[in-house]
Amino acid sequence: MPLPPDRVAYLPMVDRPIIRWPGNARVALWVAPNVEHYEYLPPAGVRNPWPRTPAPDVQQYSLRDYGNRVGFWRMLEVLDRYKIKCSTTLNIGVLAHFPEIAEAMLQRDWAFVNHGFYNTRYISDFSEEQEREFYFEIRESFRRLTGGREIRGQSGPAASNTERTPDLLAEAGFLYQTDWKFDDHPVPIKTRSGRFVCIPYTGELNDVPLISSHFEADYFARICKAQFDQLYKEGEENGRLMCFAIHPFVIGRPHRIKYLDEILNYIMSHDGVWQATTDEIAEYYLANYYDQAVAHAAKVNV
Repeated sequence: MPLPPDRVAYLPMVDRPIIRWPGNARVALWVAPNVEHYEYLPPAGVRNPWPRTPAPDVQQYSLRDYGNRVGFWRMLEVLDRYKIKCSTTLNIGVLAHFPEIAEAMLQRDWAFVNHGFYNTRYISDFSEEQEREFYFEIRESFRRLTGGREIRGQSGPAASNTERTPDLLAEAGFLYQTDWKFDDHPVPIKTRSGRFVCIPYTGELNDVPLISSHFEADYFARICKAQFDQLYKEGEENGRLMCFAIHPFVIGRPHRIKYLDEILNYIMSHDGVWQATTDEIAEYYLANYYDQAVAHAAKVNV
């Protein structure tokens, strides 16, 4: 069974095939709203999702519930202003518990990235058969709740994975996962069978860890713009990939929402930006660069 570092060939950015995005764009931008549901009384698991025990942790539960009640809609207004095609890392339970949110996302044809059923349940302690069944249930539930749509990518529920996760995702028909936050390009991931790729997510341009580390949304906007500036410069020679991640219960607060507008206004004012979904990026990379990257890695990693 392949395990890191064998899952991923090491290819320094200075020695890898050149990527040209559609329209010769310099930067492929994906915007990741994390639309999540946290259970009020979650079952016992590999870790406790709430910092204050015993449950219920009313403080932390209600903090997050604000996102689905209010923050999502405020965030959506800004995203619509710039016609952003989002890739939501989605707890599938949201589709059942909040049908209005489900309908809003479906109407806008967002890409859906599996983030588990709830953000209070993890897969880290699953056996291989439990994890295989989990992906079957996810796909079946998603089809049922979306009128037959297919889900193609995964962001591990609350960032949880097992050592078998890429293998089982590929086996279940997924094209990509986003958990590996290690590059400015899509990256081939070795699996037991099939072709599979990572579309890297971000832990840095992410409102939750920044706000919880005592930074505020003005700083979040500043570093998002700084990151874009550098990637845009580098992307003239070799296309770059950029993600920034937002949560309705964080960026959707009244005092923060203007900074989401500031970020999008700045980035989308530039030519040479391919604002795409993770589904689109994965499909484009698999069709045009996956085989080239794998062949190059085999040649240089001998």
